[in-house]
Amino acid sequence: MSEAGSASGRRVALPPVPALLLAVVSVQGGAALAKGLFPVLGPAGATGLRVSLAALLLLAFFRPPIGRLTGAQWRALVPYGVALGGMNLAFYLALARIPLGLAVTLEFVGPLGVAVLGSRRAADFAWVLLAGAGIVLLAPWGGGAAALDPLGMALALIAGACWGAYILLGGLVSRRLAHDGQGVAVGMAVAALAVLPFTAADALAARILPIHLAIGLAVAVLSSALPYTLEMIALRALPSRTFGILMSVEPAAAALIGLAFLGERLTAPQWLAVACVCTASAGATFGARRMPPPVEA
Repeated sequence: MSEAGSASGRRVALPPVPALLLAVVSVQGGAALAKGLFPVLGPAGATGLRVSLAALLLLAFFRPPIGRLTGAQWRALVPYGVALGGMNLAFYLALARIPLGLAVTLEFVGPLGVAVLGSRRAADFAWVLLAGAGIVLLAPWGGGAAALDPLGMALALIAGACWGAYILLGGLVSRRLAHDGQGVAVGMAVAALAVLPFTAADALAARILPIHLAIGLAVAVLSSALPYTLEMIALRALPSRTFGILMSVEPAAAALIGLAFLGERLTAPQWLAVACVCTASAGATFGARRMPPPVEA
């Protein structure tokens, strides 16, 4: 962390567990707010606005020495940023088709896969099967009004794969850059450039008013700047295993926020699917020897 980031951590006198839970609520609240931009900007345009504003905020706060970065650092940062951009774009495209809680539930398969990557423990395979059962419960086998959009499900799973890659590549970035915050800031800037070809058309076609920019800024703060700061506070005080277990409540938190703010009501099997993935994520994290924390940005 930079001196500015450390100072920020000292000013925010929050205990680690409340800080982490507030970060979870902040991320999902930001996603719910972003969904309100879809009728104006479309999901791709909303992605571009959110990622661009988040990049500007993080660059201004952490002030990374972009001109002094080495070739080895850029080779870590570019794929990291592309994974980050792909995660955001795929997630917002999924969010336009399926409820927030279920999009996050499917996306969480990525961090779960990282948690059990390379494991040979029988318990870890059991957690994977439990998460798989959750996905089966969400699959639109019989059609009907409650069936999920298959493309939305696929996009959420793609977002999860990008999230898993983001976690693994983030470890490489943290080894090559002294300050994690600077790595995230540059990675977010790369992400903004990576999604630009997919987002520019929607953004240019939209009639963006000052209120939309204000909402986009709020989304950027809620979804990136604030939760990142809170998660760093938690990571400094909590073991990574505890951090990961607490993060496992995120699909349930997303479902509740979707219900409260977007009116997205889940069926009983869908709630069961959320519970399966939350339990599998917590179980895999508890049993993991070395679990990379699933920090979002």
